[in-house]
Amino acid sequence: MLIGAHALVFSGSFDEAGLRASIEGTKAAGFDLIEIPLMDPGQFDSALAGRMLRDNDLAVTASLGLTDATDLSSENPAVVAAGEEMLEVCLDHVATMGGEVLCGVIYSAMRKFMAPASAKGVANSQAAIARLAAKARDRGIRLSLEVVNRYESNVFNTGRGGLRYLDEVGSDNVSLHLDTYHMNIEESDLWQPVLDAGERLGYVHIGESHRGYLGTGSVDFDSFFRALDRAGYDGPVVFESFSSAVVSAELSNTLGIWRNLWQDSDDLAAHANRFIRDGLHAVSTIALH
Repeated sequence: MLIGAHALVFSGSFDEAGLRASIEGTKAAGFDLIEIPLMDPGQFDSALAGRMLRDNDLAVTASLGLTDATDLSSENPAVVAAGEEMLEVCLDHVATMGGEVLCGVIYSAMRKFMAPASAKGVANSQAAIARLAAKARDRGIRLSLEVVNRYESNVFNTGRGGLRYLDEVGSDNVSLHLDTYHMNIEESDLWQPVLDAGERLGYVHIGESHRGYLGTGSVDFDSFFRALDRAGYDGPVVFESFSSAVVSAELSNTLGIWRNLWQDSDDLAAHANRFIRDGLHAVSTIALH
């Protein structure tokens, strides 16, 4: 199991300086992996990122959320095609960096929708993801689809909804991505969705209810860590936290980050690394009871 941090904990931009801050900060905090958001795939220097990652002996994954112009759940074929084309560029970036996972809200636009998803739009999304999964496999990459709350997608908002979506995709190269922040909003508990997903759980985000320091909000991490242990989960576990002190203005507005929950990235990250590792270690000792 690799324990990681989201790059936005350290930087809101990913030019050379931003990459250096986030990669070196992640390493210094004691993590094994960094998740880099591909917010501007056309301008991202994945070769540079790959060199920095190797210098710091860090594993990498990449993530993003789609926009209206690249929404795979659109009924407009041109928009779906644009989304597929952009995600193929992202797959190339992941491969160049030496990563194995592209995750996030890569099946629809990440925004608040004012109506339910249409059957045609969902079918468009599923067909596009199936095609991208085949292309990802050719590059040694797998996809993982993040379950987010009702204010960030209308395609699915619970683990079971995500599993039903995956049933129609029909690819074993696409997995479910659970996030404790979103689960705390939408799920009945943080135990059952992990067990429901079972072997189809491929990626995990650890985030507090207010996006700040772990253990200071309302997320039931004890149950979640126990569920991961019970399910035998061995994939990436990545800390995610946002503060308007770091996140770019555009993303801050998209995510509704209206206040600074923390100022010190290094302290926040070191605390999160200890919190996650201690929580996972503690539940692993239950087998001895």
